[in-house]
Amino acid sequence: MISLNKEIVNCKKCKRLVEFREKIASEKRKQYENEVYWGKPITGFGEINAQIIIVGLAPAAHGGNRTGRVFTGDKSATFLYRCLNKVGISNLNDSTKIDDGLKLKKTYITTALKCVPPQDKPTANELIECFNFFKQEIDELKKSKKIIALGKIAFDACIKYYKKFYNFNDKVKFIHSEKYLMPDNKELYCCYHPSPRNVNTGRINEKMMISFLKKVFEL
Repeated sequence: MISLNKEIVNCKKCKRLVEFREKIASEKRKQYENEVYWGKPITGFGEINAQIIIVGLAPAAHGGNRTGRVFTGDKSATFLYRCLNKVGISNLNDSTKIDDGLKLKKTYITTALKCVPPQDKPTANELIECFNFFKQEIDELKKSKKIIALGKIAFDACIKYYKKFYNFNDKVKFIHSEKYLMPDNKELYCCYHPSPRNVNTGRINEKMMISFLKKVFEL
């Protein structure tokens, strides 16, 4: 995984994404104006022997693109890790910075797209290009049995991935907590994204997320 992560961090294949991630890192958000932004592609994080892979669509502009680690430094991360901590998957109840001592149990967290895209919308070609990295990650996580897609867009990206690399044409629909058996015998689970919007509107709450995580991890 070390050599793969090095390749990911040094990637500059998608000109639009390179320009956008560096633009954000240069202009910054006012509350982080004294920080040095990462401004590069984001690698996955967690145990190499993980049984569960948690997948988001892409790094957040002022989360992962700022801190250098996926699901770190924003409100989505705070909600997600509070729940992961309560079920014993994370040793900390928040993910704030790359050197905060965070550790995961039996879990690896990554994104289908390694760079933050404008308006959170990657092009089809950008996503397909990044699938080469995504596939290498999944292949190296040899003990992984289940994938959790955080949000419909991440779920759709996972389905596109399977259609590209496998003979997969099943009709599937994003339904929170639903699971589908994929061609590589992994179970793909749907989960509402832990975004402030979903949390504030009540689409997802701690009780729901913890119940879902217990179901997936069979705790």
